[in-house]
Formats: sequence, C-alpha cells, structure tokens
Amino acid sequence: MANSISLNSKTISTDSKVANQGEVTAARAKMQLNVSIMEASASISIGVGSNPQALLYKSAITSINEALKAELGENAVQNAARHDNSPQATADRIVSLASGFFEVFKRQNPQMEDGAALEKFMGAVKGGVEQGFKEARDILKGLKVLDGDVAASIDKTYEFVMKGFDDFAARAAQPKEEKEAA
Repeated sequence: MANSISLNSKTISTDSKVANQGEVTAARAKMQLNVSIMEASASISIGVGSNPQALLYKSAITSINEALKAELGENAVQNAARHDNSPQATADRIVSLASGFFEVFKRQNPQMEDGAALEKFMGAVKGGVEQGFKEARDILKGLKVLDGDVAASIDKTYEFVMKGFDDFAARAAQPKEEKEAA
C-alpha cells in the first residue's frame, strides 16, 4: 500500500511495511508540514491574486519556524518580531553585539597596545556597519520602499549606532582605575 496524503482532511497514511516507529513519526511530521505549507500557500495564492512574494514569504516563515523550533520554541520568527524594533533599540542591539567582540579582538592581537587595538577594532566594526547599512539601503531602494518614514528610521538608527560606538570607544579608552570607579 503506498503512502497517501489528503489535503482536505489532512489525513496521512503510511505504508504498513515501515518498521521503525521513529521513521513513521518523522515522515508523518514532514508530510504534515508539507500539507500545511501547501494549504497555506494555496489560500495565500487565492487571497492575494498574482503576488508570488506572499507565497514565498509564508513558506519561508513556516520553514524557518520549523528549523528554529528546537532551539527557540514555537513561532520563533514571530516572537523575534515582537522585540522593540525602534531605531534606538535596534542600534543598541547592533552596538552590544559588535562591541562584545572587542575583548576577543584584543586576545587575538596581544602584540597591539590597547589604544591601537581599540582604534583598529572600531575602524573594522564601523566599516562593517557602514557597509551593512549601504547594502540594506540599496536593497530597500531596489524594492522602492526607501522613502519617508523608512529612510528616516534608517538614518536615525545609523546615528544611534555611531553614537553608541563612540560612547563604547570612550569607555574602553578610559584607564582601568576610572573604569572600576564608574
């Protein structure tokens, strides 16, 4: 008896010759995921007419959520989207992530004095951020959405990131005694 899938009733029957229950469970989960993607895709296609991007978006989100489920729980993408995405909060996350690598950079460059290491590190991270912002702007411009509030939000985020880097560099350049007192 061959495997069968019914989109309308969401039933899945497996070949009785499959001996390993784990394989059946994995196959069932995969088939159910495929069925739900196909159903969602069909309803999106019907609902949005000729907008293939909506189908792509739904399929991508569903697959990403499934891939991240074990590590980040149900609906990882939607949960991440609930974060504060204001320019200040976004800039804070960028600065925190990037500046967190400074100690690693110093350990990997023990021959450099602290001031020179800080200068080289800040040049690298600022250059990377500038490149990232340029690429994001180019993408948004290509999608014809880089205008008004979007452009202003990106500009504000960039300003906050650069100020955050300047503040980090000022703190990192302080002598140890001043850092400990602060």
